[in-house]
Amino acid sequence: MIVRRYQAGDREAVRGIHAAAFGRDTEAVLFDALLENGDVIEPLSLVVETEGLPLGHAVCSRATVESWEVAALGPIGILPASQGRGHGSALMHAVLGAADALEFPLVALLGSPAYYARFGFVAGSELGIEAPDPEWGGYFQVRRLSAYDPRIRGRFAYAPAFALVS
Repeated sequence: MIVRRYQAGDREAVRGIHAAAFGRDTEAVLFDALLENGDVIEPLSLVVETEGLPLGHAVCSRATVESWEVAALGPIGILPASQGRGHGSALMHAVLGAADALEFPLVALLGSPAYYARFGFVAGSELGIEAPDPEWGGYFQVRRLSAYDPRIRGRFAYAPAFALVS
């Protein structure tokens, strides 16, 4: 298994990964919109593969907390037949490490608290970061990175492409 940067030739495979992982096209449509709008943070679009076959993908896009630039993680998906084999964990560690190296102060996502807590994510509300939708509660999570500043507080905003799928 290797984790590498996304390449333009991966687009159809990545779309298929997200559609299969979620059982719908919403995340594939979101990924397309993020690419087309230029909101993908290119060094944070990663593919996990085995023997040259893409099995998973994670992407971060531009986001803000008030005037602070942060990263939004998602979609992240693994082909169903490859889930439970460490591919998702490898992607998470790689994308968090890369975001840290790029000096993003935090990464935010919407997902299962039980799953993402093991990667250091906490409810955004614990850090004074408000979800775009208050009904998300603890499912809106953030992961502090080395450049984190406790003054980063306020409303989180996704890239405009997210409005297409909400």
